[in-house]
Amino acid sequence: MSVNKTEQLFLFHRPLLFSLAYRMLGSVQDAEDIVQDAFITLNGTSTEHIESPKAYLCKIVTNRCIDLLKSARKQRETYVGPWLPEPLITDNENDPVQNYVMKESLSTAYLLLLEQLSETERAVFLLREVLQYDYETIADIVGKSSSNCRQIFHRAKRAIGNRSHKTDMTPAKANALTEQFVSAVITGNVSKLLSLLAVDATLLSDGGGKTKAALFPIMGAERISRFYMGILAKTTGDFSFKYTRVNDEPGIILYLDNKVFGVLSLQIQDNFIQNIYWVVNPDKLTHIY
Repeated sequence: MSVNKTEQLFLFHRPLLFSLAYRMLGSVQDAEDIVQDAFITLNGTSTEHIESPKAYLCKIVTNRCIDLLKSARKQRETYVGPWLPEPLITDNENDPVQNYVMKESLSTAYLLLLEQLSETERAVFLLREVLQYDYETIADIVGKSSSNCRQIFHRAKRAIGNRSHKTDMTPAKANALTEQFVSAVITGNVSKLLSLLAVDATLLSDGGGKTKAALFPIMGAERISRFYMGILAKTTGDFSFKYTRVNDEPGIILYLDNKVFGVLSLQIQDNFIQNIYWVVNPDKLTHIY
């Protein structure tokens, strides 16, 4: 296969490959590295015997992801504070990656559910649930029998449960609620902030031990309000922000002295903010501008 044809093949499948790798890893940077590695592997391989380049590339990506997750398991176990996936900015509707199947499976809440699964369970679940592969193809990709893959999928499905995080709120209303949230925080309007948060709302703050962040989840609207009022009182320097979409949910990129300081995203349920995901680990923000 010529280089040009290989490149065309790779570019065509790249959105799918990145979609799979990101959901597997929760890391934009690692997903991009693995997808690029898959291209290098394809480019150096005789493709005459490959019946399905798409399945072949998915196999490379899946197995690279499984290996990386296994090697990073101890790191994850000693991670300082809550672990959150790297924020994926999804406000560019022209990006083919954003238009891939089951956009709700990009949400932070969904990715955190996947963390309950083993590496192989996660691969089988995503290949079946998100990418809609048949069990024979999945079996070839993960190196197990189709009947075994079927059992793994059903076990993973039970582990995650039927926990949909979809919201009936229109994007316009969700954006308006996000703007009200930001306004309440900036102006120190505690009563307004409390009116926007679900009583049992949760805030997860990921600093990875690299910067100040809450080491445990902050539970309840009142505690979350106090947390933000405390941050507001201590904030110095040139502070600015930009509204965006993060993992296909309402989000904000925060800047301090014109540098990305953090990324916040909101999970909205029943017209209230149910979960707040706050990533300030600088290692997880290098791809954001």
